[in-house]
Amino acid sequence: MAKPNYAFEKRQKEIAKKQKKQEKQLQKAAKTDQSEPESVATDGIRTAPQPDSQT
Repeated sequence: MAKPNYAFEKRQKEIAKKQKKQEKQLQKAAKTDQSEPESVATDGIRTAPQPDSQT
């Protein structure tokens, strides 16, 4: 009977946890990007974001 490779199993768990954490972080970043697409001026009028000028 083969001996179990605990180091391999542990590494696979670590990789899965790291990947899941990264996916959550990407979802959170995407969520915050969608929630602030426009800026609101002090008088309540919405203005579109200004493009970056590169000269």
